[in-house]
Amino acid sequence: MSEGRTEQMELSQRLRVIVPWDAVLFPGVTTQLLVRGEGLRPLLEDAIQGKQGVLFVAARERQENPAATGDLYRVGVTAVIKAASPVVDGGYRLLVDAHARVRIDELQSGDTGPMAAVRPFPVKERGDAEEIALTRNLSRQFQRLVELSPRLSADLAAAVRNMEGHPMRLASFIAIGLDVDKDEKQRLLEMESTRGRLERLTILLNRELTVVEAGNRIQSRVMDEVGQVQRQYFLREQMRVIRQELGDDDVTELEELREQIEVAGLSEEARWEAVRELDRLAQLNPGAAEYTTVRTYLDWLVNLPWSKASRERADLNRARRILDEDHEGLEPVKERTLEYLAVRQLKPDSRGPILCFVGPPGVGKTSLGQSIARALGRKFARISLGGVHDETEIRGHRRTYIGSLPGRIVQTLRKVGTNNPVIVLDEIDKVGADYRGDPAAALLEVLDPEQNSSFVDHYLDVAFDLSGVAFVATANSLDTIPPALRDRLEIIKISGYTEEEKVRIVQSHLLPRQKRQHGISRRRVRLEPDAIRAIINEYTREAGVRGLEREISRITRKIARRVVEGGRGTFEIGCDQLRELLGPPKVPGRPVAVAGVPGVVSGLAWTPVGGEVMLVEATMMPGNGTLTLTGKLGEVMRESAQIAHSYIRAHADCWQLDGGFFERYDLHIHLPAGATPKDGPSAGVTLLTALVSLLTGQAVRDGLAMTGEVTLRGAVMPVGGIVEKVLAAHREGLTKVLLPRRNERDLDELPPEVRNVMEFYPVDDLSDVLAICLDERAVRHAA
Repeated sequence: MSEGRTEQMELSQRLRVIVPWDAVLFPGVTTQLLVRGEGLRPLLEDAIQGKQGVLFVAARERQENPAATGDLYRVGVTAVIKAASPVVDGGYRLLVDAHARVRIDELQSGDTGPMAAVRPFPVKERGDAEEIALTRNLSRQFQRLVELSPRLSADLAAAVRNMEGHPMRLASFIAIGLDVDKDEKQRLLEMESTRGRLERLTILLNRELTVVEAGNRIQSRVMDEVGQVQRQYFLREQMRVIRQELGDDDVTELEELREQIEVAGLSEEARWEAVRELDRLAQLNPGAAEYTTVRTYLDWLVNLPWSKASRERADLNRARRILDEDHEGLEPVKERTLEYLAVRQLKPDSRGPILCFVGPPGVGKTSLGQSIARALGRKFARISLGGVHDETEIRGHRRTYIGSLPGRIVQTLRKVGTNNPVIVLDEIDKVGADYRGDPAAALLEVLDPEQNSSFVDHYLDVAFDLSGVAFVATANSLDTIPPALRDRLEIIKISGYTEEEKVRIVQSHLLPRQKRQHGISRRRVRLEPDAIRAIINEYTREAGVRGLEREISRITRKIARRVVEGGRGTFEIGCDQLRELLGPPKVPGRPVAVAGVPGVVSGLAWTPVGGEVMLVEATMMPGNGTLTLTGKLGEVMRESAQIAHSYIRAHADCWQLDGGFFERYDLHIHLPAGATPKDGPSAGVTLLTALVSLLTGQAVRDGLAMTGEVTLRGAVMPVGGIVEKVLAAHREGLTKVLLPRRNERDLDELPPEVRNVMEFYPVDDLSDVLAICLDERAVRHAA
């Protein structure tokens, strides 16, 4: 943002004054500076949160409290404080975004420190040819200085070239990094004329160029006389002595960094880069912005767990106990997890597959990752990928960007402090791509055991070994995961819990946890099993237990209130008390096919949050042979309805329908819950059965639900989500399920308590379907 625009901003009448330690800010530039003083912490917190306007004003002389003596300049800069961190001597190092120059009319004392009444500082910009020429000349001078000076990064030259069209911003950028005293910088800040500031900067840069060129000539002569190693040692020692004489603490800081590099266990590549950057840091002015960038980079580099690992424990008996303690049911998932741990026990350096738990919300996918970490004795971390659209969230930013940071993978490793944690990549199916890149593409390397041993984060720019990390992904649906990424995952499906499993989960996990969280762990609270079932069926309707835990939390809160009001003894909660504690039932029973009504059928559907029972209604009326479909149906489901309609017309004689029947009557198919989108091919059998039931006047058998795709030849094709659909039918009290024969093998994944109480009818074609669903008179064509 240019100064000309920022200085038009509306300014506060009274601003809190902060005096930087021996520094001058310039508008339109983000920089770091040091401040000292009593009571700064509350002010900095308010400023970072946007509650307080801040004015930075330089002092004429360095002293502990210049604001109290009034020894301040009368021109300062308003700024936004982005971050603040304490330093060892009691001050703070700030990252500030300078906005606009202001002139101080009056300096006052406030409750929290000095306040200033300010007014905008006038800006005189001509924009004529002479000013443009001065700008270009100043840019060329600075680029020349970057070429000659080893302490300036080459990236600065590119930044200056991009500012040639903004004279005020260019002047501020060069002035803040110029090696001149504070008084000279303040004079530059107070200049009203842009042309005058450019002219003065041109003179100062010429002087700096002369000094640098002379230093380079001296350096060339010295290099001829002194060997490379002796020269570096001599200059380093000379610099250390000079800084000690000046009271500079940076020497100690550099030595500490050098020691940290030696003991950090860096890879050879990382160590070479760290030493190179440290030598570069020693040549930089501590007040320069580049100094902070390099210092922050070295902090990240030496604090990563290059060689720190948790000691792994692969005891299968202990792992089984932990999984049973943390999760009820989910036996296939537990078995696969134990197999994974068994391989780790036999071959600790095994590069196992990346497990991906797929299932509805609330079934315990993320907590399974925590259990795996406990079983292995490793650290645990979770990275939420939901809504991530920026590739740099995974790979980090280049160091050339202001405020750049490593990606989430590297940040997580630094946080946990080991290089072999269990990291859960949550909601991997909700990663999106836009103009900032594709995070899913960046994850390809992270999740490939053959490649992630040399993962390169853009910020670090050196390889980090991720092969020791146990990645576990979670998702609600596989449809939105890119094929290349899905190929790197071993999919483990979690279908949801049965009613009996939910009862045991409440008794063993949810109720004890909620009692602890609400301070009533020592009170005896008993939920009757019938009351738990009533909560499951009347207050929640879900595949997982997240909503169920919310209802248990409501009950424990009300019990906590009774305890505070003097209640004692055992709290017995049955079905009769639920309405008082939770109010009326929230989930009315879903409409299912009514016995004895032709044209009404219960179908089964899969959704990302579990299976659902879907009612299909069909009716007919005099008309001209049109087929009407309602209920917010998708394109695929509309095609399924057209297939069913065509099949019936092609076999009209089987139901004794004359040739003109379909020209004299209109058919209407409706799926209730009309505001909910519905799509997919698995409703084909349901739609055709509803039409045949309507046209023959034969009602479908009571308690029967069905699913399957149908073809024009009458074949019944397999569909997905059978386990979720059967569990939904069981929750609704349906006892019979009709499904494609090729899906019969999916029934093995059902819990025994569901599989043993339900009847299943595998079918191959529509003749089998109608023979099972309707009276024999309706299926004469089956012969």
